Amino acid sequence: MRIITGKYGRRRFQVPTNISARPTTDMARENIFNVLENWVDFEGLTALDLFSGTGAISFEFLSRGCAKVTSVEKASTQYNFIRKVKQMLNEKNLIQVKGDAFKFIETCAEQFDIIFADPPYDLPNLADLPGLILNSKMLKPGTIVIVEHSKANDFSELPHFYQKRVYGKVNFSIFRMSDEEAEISD
Repeated sequence: MRIITGKYGRRRFQVPTNISARPTTDMARENIFNVLENWVDFEGLTALDLFSGTGAISFEFLSRGCAKVTSVEKASTQYNFIRKVKQMLNEKNLIQVKGDAFKFIETCAEQFDIIFADPPYDLPNLADLPGLILNSKMLKPGTIVIVEHSKANDFSELPHFYQKRVYGKVNFSIFRMSDEEAEISD
């Protein structure tokens, strides 16, 4: 796993061979973060990384200046790898939650500036995920929600859909809560 840029930029970590996650490719991760950097200043923001896998997204948020990142992962191998990297970086702004992302969405009342969800592409209820996030208590004006998925899913008809970005086989559907003060433009 490679952290692309920021205070941890270019750092590499050896991912366990028995990990069951499908990490977001470096190319797709770099591109989606470039898009986000054109819209927001990460400094001081709070982010949520659902289905964290290797934690690459969480560490990218932290590396770019997020004040707090919550990482939700239920698989022990992935959770322990994230904890190991967190300790190696001495990162105190990463909050780890070991548990089911759907239950977390249902019960979490904390609000975030950015929510990133990268579920397994073959997850049986993946189609329900964006709606659950968009109807949760985790949103505030201006929240940006990014859901990674395969080309088999189309979320463009959902409320707050902003745009879709495609990088190779990786698709990102982006949603944005309205906020008159913060305009997003291409």
